[in-house]
This record gives sequence, structure tokens and C-alpha cells, in this order.
Amino acid sequence: MIDLAKKMRAADDYLHHLYVHKNEINQFAMLSGLTFREFVSAVGPLQNILLLKNEYDDGSFNMHTRLEFVEEKSIPKFVKKAMDSKKDLCWIDFSDERKLNLLTPQEQAELLYIGHKKEAIRSPFYHQLQNRYVYLSSQDAKTSKIYFRDMSDLRKLVTQVFNNIIQEKERTNFWRRKTGNLIPIISEELMGNFREDVEDGVLFSLYKIEKPKLSYVLELRSLSEEYFPDEIWDDLNNLLKRTPDKVLEVHK
Repeated sequence: MIDLAKKMRAADDYLHHLYVHKNEINQFAMLSGLTFREFVSAVGPLQNILLLKNEYDDGSFNMHTRLEFVEEKSIPKFVKKAMDSKKDLCWIDFSDERKLNLLTPQEQAELLYIGHKKEAIRSPFYHQLQNRYVYLSSQDAKTSKIYFRDMSDLRKLVTQVFNNIIQEKERTNFWRRKTGNLIPIISEELMGNFREDVEDGVLFSLYKIEKPKLSYVLELRSLSEEYFPDEIWDDLNNLLKRTPDKVLEVHK
């Protein structure tokens, strides 16, 4: 095991921090420290997305719902545009525009409520849309509330976010590329060790160390109900002085 007392790390000594609080019953998670770009990169190709709260000049318009949408092929362009926007971003994915035209007035009203209040009246997963996510971000609070049709996708998301960061770090390592060493990854099985912790709210922090057989360390600190997600970043250095509740080591 690593002697964590050897060095007190400041926030900037880490590669990434991510707050996660899962609500299993209502099928959503609150996240902070996650950008829209990181979300899309982690979950893989998205379906078309219906914009519940956002304007996009290059999108399409659905006459039935009177809402704009972004086709799957245009999502990479939309991600770039959305990253520069200071507005909230609320959307739901869907399989086919023809299915949007099957939404009842009640279902359309529910979608408008979700976009306005950032909460669902009932389960926000519709048979017609075959949606996997409802994504509700608040730029002011730097938080995202994400509904998951399958809650196991939350673990996949968090795992891939950190693996993408590791891969990016390793791609910039000339000697790693030259020697052809495999890039270390965090498995979903290892991340599964944290599945109960995220129900109370946790801060994940990733850093790299230079040792022959160990490359990356993911620390977990339980925050329970003592912090709102947007308050964490103002007190981050103090939080990192706490001994981690759990540590995951990623070997080469």
C-alpha cells in the first residue's frame, strides 16, 4: 500500500476531481466536476437529443413538440458549441423523430416541466423515445443531474471518465509510446467497490505517481450530506487533507 502521509497533495497535484451522489430510487445522480464533453466522450455515441432548455441555431425543429433537436450526426458539432455557452443545458435522447410525434400532450407537458424545474414528475423514460438519459446541467452551480434508464450506466460513466483522463495523460508520455507499454485502466469491476459509497455522496480524486509497478491512484472521500455539490470546490484543499476513505490503485 502507498504511504499517503509521505506527501500532502494540493488540489492542483491531482489530475481530476469528480463528485458523485447517486439516488437509486429515483434513477438519477448528481455530479459536479463533469463537463458535457466528458459525458459524451465517456458514454459513447448518443442518439438524437431533444433540447428541453437550450437554443441551437444549427439544430432541427420538431413541429409536434415545438422543440429543437440535434441529430446524432451533428452531436460533435453541438458539443463544441455547448461547451462555449454559459447557459443551462437540458436534453433527453430519442431514437427517431417520428417517435417524437407520438408523444401525448401529457408527456410533452412533463418534458417542459423537466426542462424548467430540472426534476421529473414521474419516471422520465418513455417507450416511444427509447431514451437512456435525461441530462440537466446548471452552469451557475457547476452541477449536472443525470437520469439513467439503467443505473449501472453511472458506474460505466465514472469509470470511463477517469480512463479517458489516464489515456490522455499516457498519450502525452513520449517514453510510454516509444516502449509500447500498455496503458493502465480502471475496470468496472474495481469501480464496483465504490457502488455503495456513491449513495451518500463522494469525491473521487485521481493522481499519478512515478513508480515502477504503480501508475495511478484514485482516492474516495465520503462527503455524506455536509456539502452541496457546488460548495465542494471552494473548500477542496481542506477536503483533500482528510485521509481517503478508500483507495484504488491502478497498476501498469
